[in-house]
Amino acid sequence: MWYDPHVITASTLALLRDPDTREALELHADCLVNAGSGVRYPIREGIPVFVSAASGQNRKYQELYDRIAAFYDPALALARWLKFNKDLRLEYIRELEIPENARVLEVSVGTGLNLAYFPPHAELFGLDLSWGMLRQCRKNLRRWKRTAALFHGEAERLPFADASFDVVFHVGGINFFNDQARAIGEMIRVARAGTKIVIVDETEKVVRGWYQKLPILRRYFRDRREAVTGPSALVPAEMREIRCRKIMWGFLYCLTFRTPPVS
Repeated sequence: MWYDPHVITASTLALLRDPDTREALELHADCLVNAGSGVRYPIREGIPVFVSAASGQNRKYQELYDRIAAFYDPALALARWLKFNKDLRLEYIRELEIPENARVLEVSVGTGLNLAYFPPHAELFGLDLSWGMLRQCRKNLRRWKRTAALFHGEAERLPFADASFDVVFHVGGINFFNDQARAIGEMIRVARAGTKIVIVDETEKVVRGWYQKLPILRRYFRDRREAVTGPSALVPAEMREIRCRKIMWGFLYCLTFRTPPVS
């Protein structure tokens, strides 16, 4: 199926919530509306917009990813060809548990490269803070003839109802979120009971060894107060099977845990 950016289906609308009040939203011609408060969330080029002005770290890295969006995919492809010569994404994609007809949410979907690994029966959702990355994601979806519902928003304020998704994962970005704990809490909130959540990001090895040295990136990563570590300590104690390990020769960490089953 071709990706149509101008359609918000009834099933998608049923999942959407005001990210601040968690109240249901109504679909109007050019926006989503919280009927109780009157708050309106515009729909831009078919993508609902749930963030008007990011702040702090989120704003800083929103600017970075908007700047690099157009050449993000080619740069990754070149790096893979020059150094790795293997499909590195499979190392964390294999961690995901994907039931038949799964409803999948990728938080910080970027250009959507991970979405290509999901089977045709999966119902795909992606949210990102960078408008530039979302536009590239849309182009990729058209090229792959895949469908996904895309949203412009923050990981700390997910615009979805509780227990909406069978698969919830995040790759890249959480290291420098405004509020890592809140973002993790939001991923837990929107995941169904018993869901395995996967969170992946770069290790200090990459941030210090590459990002702080590359001319286009280094100003975004200098003056850091703390080294990058996997946020295992921020996972609530009631989660099950908490595990954090380094993958891809120590370039990434992969944090996994499971939401508690229905009691």
